[in-house]
Amino acid sequence: MKKKNLNFILGSILTGIVLLVVLVGIFYTPYDTTAMDNANKLSGISLAHPFGCDNFGRDILSRVMKGSGTTLLVALSTVAIGTFFGVLLGAFTGYFGGLLDEVLMRIIDVVFAFPSILLALVFISLLGPGKGNVIISLGIAFIPSFARIVRSEFIRCKNMDYVKLARLAGAGHLRIMFVHILPNTISVLVPAVMIGFNNAVLAEAGMSYLGIGVQPPDASLGRMLSEAQTYIFSAPGFALFPGIFIVVMVLGFSLLAEGLKRD
Repeated sequence: MKKKNLNFILGSILTGIVLLVVLVGIFYTPYDTTAMDNANKLSGISLAHPFGCDNFGRDILSRVMKGSGTTLLVALSTVAIGTFFGVLLGAFTGYFGGLLDEVLMRIIDVVFAFPSILLALVFISLLGPGKGNVIISLGIAFIPSFARIVRSEFIRCKNMDYVKLARLAGAGHLRIMFVHILPNTISVLVPAVMIGFNNAVLAEAGMSYLGIGVQPPDASLGRMLSEAQTYIFSAPGFALFPGIFIVVMVLGFSLLAEGLKRD
């Protein structure tokens, strides 16, 4: 019990810090994230620039604040797409079964055999780089994992007594699926969504690091790490602070998921 509470408390604190930074970054940053200053190229930590400046003299703190928001937006949008369509697909296949279930699940099994990031890279190669295309690509790649989770829960629940009573009361299929069964999948679905969020954060950071994700002048934590790799020894803060925020974001939601899973 104590371990569960500790996971949830630590996860809430870390996630709260990230959300606070993102929220403040929407309305205020110490400097313009695209403003260049040749005099401060690769300058270290100072009162004027608490995180230092990058290779173009841009304030790293400001870019971390904006980049965290960009990464969070991409991850949330990705999970929203994957969850929405995954729930619909898993609900219909799990509840009705039959030929529809067999055909769609075999397709999902084939898709699921490939890593999500690899599928996203394929979609990006077709759609082109950019924030919007990253969201679409990762969202599509995440659908199969959510569909399988929801399908297994619907198969488990569809013959339970409360569902049979709902049928006897005259409830339609859609009402049974989304009013009676779906709420009983939340305990499994919520931790899966949080884990999916972590995967989306890492996937977005990886794609931006490779130069096929968020494009300049938009700030992205993964893009910042890519730009910082040349200066890792001369200006370690350039890579350190974006990396810390990625770790805090992923760790916070991982601890929250673990705490909820053991609830």
